[in-house]
Amino acid sequence: MGPEVPLRIAGPGDVAPVTRLVGGFRDFLGGSSPSNAEIEATAGILLRDRSTEFLLIGEPETGFAQIRFRLSVWNAAEDAWLEDLFVEEVARGEGYGRMLVEAAIERARSRGCDRIQLDVNAANESALSLYESVGFVPRHNEAKWGESPDYFMTCVIRS
Repeated sequence: MGPEVPLRIAGPGDVAPVTRLVGGFRDFLGGSSPSNAEIEATAGILLRDRSTEFLLIGEPETGFAQIRFRLSVWNAAEDAWLEDLFVEEVARGEGYGRMLVEAAIERARSRGCDRIQLDVNAANESALSLYESVGFVPRHNEAKWGESPDYFMTCVIRS
């Protein structure tokens, strides 16, 4: 087994790596917005928001997960939403994505969440496989969403 990979919760001083990684994700997706300046401004706000956490992996940081927390009226507890997950190409295939997803699930569990949810493009087979392997179950209601290219997925943390 190799050396332990650093994985941590980002703090307010981590605007630069979060901005760089979110910008890298935007570029990977083929987008042109938001601009790096807009990402930086928003990241600065979110890094101080109790309802948002960024997990960073690697040294220097080569991947991130963004988790959003919200109180649910349906179960009187917080729910978690895995908003973004990205690993730079140089670090892919090292298990960093799995480590980030597992850490996101653990963060949700530690905050008392009953579930963590996400959406993923149905054509992204590697992401679907990863999420299903750690307990996410795809949900798709064509009557409600039509032929959406995205799957809504849920992982129950506590029953």
